[in-house]
Amino acid sequence: MLKVGLTGSIAVGKSYVCEVFRELGAFVLDADQTAREVVQSNTEGLRRIVKNFGAEVLQPNGELDRAKIGSIVFTDEAKRQLLNSIVHPLVIEKQNKWLCERERENPQGIAVVDAALMIESGGYRRFDKIIVVWCESALQLERLMLRNNLTAEEALKRINSQMPQTEKKRYADFLIDTSEGFKAAKQQTVIIFEQLKLLI
Repeated sequence: MLKVGLTGSIAVGKSYVCEVFRELGAFVLDADQTAREVVQSNTEGLRRIVKNFGAEVLQPNGELDRAKIGSIVFTDEAKRQLLNSIVHPLVIEKQNKWLCERERENPQGIAVVDAALMIESGGYRRFDKIIVVWCESALQLERLMLRNNLTAEEALKRINSQMPQTEKKRYADFLIDTSEGFKAAKQQTVIIFEQLKLLI
């Protein structure tokens, strides 16, 4: 099975590209969803977060208050790294289990794991090929402000907390530029999928 890592900065269109890969027949795992699962109520991940950040990061129902933890870690680099050190190992463990299951299901398949911090965490080394999704910086800022209802300053803090797009692109075997919209992004994704099939 071909293991493909898909990454890119916040608000560049990774989710849409993943939808296209899924439609084309690839197995797709969303690391954001996995990250949510490993910190659900009554998980070891959530217990570790509360131990390190305090009960104020919980909602009244005992679930993680994602907005609250986000406001803490996007303004404090040390706390962001602490959160990542708690969540990343749990996410990678879950990803590895998923990859093994998909390989048993179809040894000739293509498995795509979507993870925004794949390069920063070093997780990209586990994959056969890396795809970096990107878009023009002004468009990224606009998309993030609109999607998350943020001010320009808040959005820039989140963007600047991640590795710059130019740096991420250096790790890519394939690039997908979403600046021109869905149709162009889909065309690029289809071409790359055909190239990936030749590598199985």
